[in-house]
Amino acid sequence: MSSLGRGSVGQGKKKVQISFIIRDEVEKYNRSGVNAIQHDPDLKRLYSAGRDSIIRIWDTRTKKDPYLKSMEHHIDWVNDIVLCCRGRIMLSASSDSTIKVWNAHEGTCMATLRPHRDYVKCLAYAKDVEVVASAGLDKTIYLWDVEELAALTSTNNNVKESKVHEKSSIYSLAINPPGTILACGSTEKAVGVYSVGVMDTRGPQDIMRLKGHTDNVRALVLNRDGTQCLSGSSDGTIRLWSLGQQRCVATYRVHDDSVWALQANESFTTVYSGGRDRRVWATDLLNPDYRTLICEEKSPILKLELVKGDTDYDSMWVATTDSTIKNWSLKNIQKRLSGEYDNENIKPVYTQPNSTIKGGSSIRQYHVLNDKCHILTKDTENNVALWNVLSARLIENLGKVSFEEEIKKRFKMVHVPHWFTVDLKIGLLTIHLDESDVFSAWVSSIRDLGINPPSEWEDCKINLGQQLLRALFEHWPKSHMYENQDGMREMADPLLFSVPEHTPILINTCDDGHGRAHFHPFLCRDADKETQQKCLNEEVPSWAAEVLAHKNMSQTVTKIAFFLLQYPNSGIKTAPKDRLSASDMIQVRKVIEHVYEKVLRQGVENGHQSGESGDHEKEAQDISKLAAEKVELLCNDQVLDANMDLRTVKHFIWKQSGDLTLHYRLLNR
Repeated sequence: MSSLGRGSVGQGKKKVQISFIIRDEVEKYNRSGVNAIQHDPDLKRLYSAGRDSIIRIWDTRTKKDPYLKSMEHHIDWVNDIVLCCRGRIMLSASSDSTIKVWNAHEGTCMATLRPHRDYVKCLAYAKDVEVVASAGLDKTIYLWDVEELAALTSTNNNVKESKVHEKSSIYSLAINPPGTILACGSTEKAVGVYSVGVMDTRGPQDIMRLKGHTDNVRALVLNRDGTQCLSGSSDGTIRLWSLGQQRCVATYRVHDDSVWALQANESFTTVYSGGRDRRVWATDLLNPDYRTLICEEKSPILKLELVKGDTDYDSMWVATTDSTIKNWSLKNIQKRLSGEYDNENIKPVYTQPNSTIKGGSSIRQYHVLNDKCHILTKDTENNVALWNVLSARLIENLGKVSFEEEIKKRFKMVHVPHWFTVDLKIGLLTIHLDESDVFSAWVSSIRDLGINPPSEWEDCKINLGQQLLRALFEHWPKSHMYENQDGMREMADPLLFSVPEHTPILINTCDDGHGRAHFHPFLCRDADKETQQKCLNEEVPSWAAEVLAHKNMSQTVTKIAFFLLQYPNSGIKTAPKDRLSASDMIQVRKVIEHVYEKVLRQGVENGHQSGESGDHEKEAQDISKLAAEKVELLCNDQVLDANMDLRTVKHFIWKQSGDLTLHYRLLNR
């Protein structure tokens, strides 16, 4: 008897989505924009936080192939990262609503924090006291003791937290090195300033609101003693605030668009800025008219990271909405600051970077083909590719060809219901499966989908969603056997196809009424590990468990109503106008056989039609062949392919509301 009851798997009435990503096993290159970067001066490493959900480690001493390792645990954009404890520990913030604690040297995830109820957008690090602040769209700021986070284990998972609530979504944070002053920027168009005691149980204390910006505050920097603050805004300005006077003491208008990134030198005399206008400026804070254009990127700038030289910062890493990261020289920039400037005609000091970490292409456009199995994509380098959803694999790189022409060339007159959705947010194909439609697509054969089934499956109707779920959970022991109606355990059928074992899978559970999501990511091959088995036994939704663990997959037959009439002037005696009904998957050839057997042969037997009346035995031996030779079926005066099913006829040829109307006529052979 089975020890797995139907109630022990699944999540009740909670909405649960299963997703997977089609990708290479090792993604060496950023596949989308880079939201954040951190430099480790001791190990000469650069860490990049990608919109493709991956944190990558790069060796800045190697220009040819700087890739070292990927840190993969997030399942959405990584929005910010901070290196702590002299580069030993890293914290990352993501749109998957989690904060992760990493061993930065080894690139391994140590713990996951889930205090936030929405995207976590920013982090700030107080170096002297090893405290990190986190904030995001849930309007809440949390403070974390990094040493305490680094000590978390599976048995020691209690962590203290200090928090404060804001009125608006938070997009930027800053904290001074001693951890005494915290600043946050939000859609409130103001800078909130808090007094912070080191992990004070009361939380940060609100001391002032700095108002003056006319749009979202996207970047903040505090000086060491917490007396001055720099803010960059979507209104295109940079403001310098005196916290003692609680007012703006200078406004810098060097950008033509939103300011998204700020950095300042240690003496707080020069600010480096970048944003939507793709330009990186250095501005003298003491003499606002003195500035210089360091470089101009090809894409909007998201983050700046200063690299310290012997005496001052001698270079800067720049991350943009493009996947490539560049390092630009800052040597002698101070000497180049000038009051003579013209934003439109000024030329950058440097036109070529010191070094470049090349990025990969990002998928930006897709088209699901009519078979609802293959997807055509076009990436940022205009390369077109063909993918198979069922096998989760790239089928063919087509190169720089016309995307529209490829869609036309691969058009097939076949109608299969939608049963999945596609997401390009991370620059890769992410496929989402929902209970509402995952089992909508039944097909008569999967041979035309690029999959060769076993002989015993040749004439079986196949549910695409069910078979894909079985492939995704191939290594989950509960899917190897199923419970029959008598409660006995039986071996599951062999898989029709498989997905790559490195395929990332995500179970996304939305809890009741609060809008908060819980994510459980794992790799296909890891489903048989003891820790994963325990999680999956609880996390796999009931609608998936029913077909995986219980093989409870009843075919829902969708009926289609139609009229079957003789073609005008066809020479066949008029039959009554009957309204028929059949499965929408029935093929035209079956309707032709019905016409031959129920109409034509009946006419022959009743003596209403002359010729070819004696060879009934031969007709009985091969009704299908004879029917195809004698009868053809039409819809809207278009002759139908015998292999076409009725749902395809209605979708592509009938194209009207109301019951389908088909006509039959004799072939002159």
